[in-house]
Amino acid sequence: MIDQIKNIIPAYAKDLKLNLSSLMREEKLTATQRIGVLLASALAARNSSLIFLAEQEARANIGDEAEIENAKAAASMMAMTNIYYRFLHMAKDKEYGTMPAGLRMNVIGRPPADKVNFELYSLAVSAINGCEFCVAAHDEQLKKAGLTREAIQQAIRLSATVHAIAATLDGEAALADNLDAAA
Repeated sequence: MIDQIKNIIPAYAKDLKLNLSSLMREEKLTATQRIGVLLASALAARNSSLIFLAEQEARANIGDEAEIENAKAAASMMAMTNIYYRFLHMAKDKEYGTMPAGLRMNVIGRPPADKVNFELYSLAVSAINGCEFCVAAHDEQLKKAGLTREAIQQAIRLSATVHAIAATLDGEAALADNLDAAA
């Protein structure tokens, strides 16, 4: 499936193809972690073709439904929490930070599968979503759990590459739509 993802990337974005290939082979993360980051990041980047192919990759190579749900749950939860905590960070009124969030976040304490992997997927999504508070919190948890800086960096490099692939595919689709409309 990685080859299928590479095949839909335009030639001008060759660096993205090469980055995806090398990052999916690097062994600072386990194969499950790499694929989980791929899936969670694709969901966060919101490109339907990329999401479909990333999930197919997960189903073919992780096989553990709970671990696939782990990546999906991280993307889903971070879609909410990244907005909330980014608001707290940006708001001039610091009293918001003293107020209870009032949002259910049970999955963070009890993820569907491996807790460290859930934190890793959450970090990757938080980086895409630009939440400084969440990036710092997940980075700290991963280091406490024993992940190396190199492993964490690999996850972020992969997340950045997946986001760039999604942006490129979205741009190409928008261009194609406009060309069709102009014709």
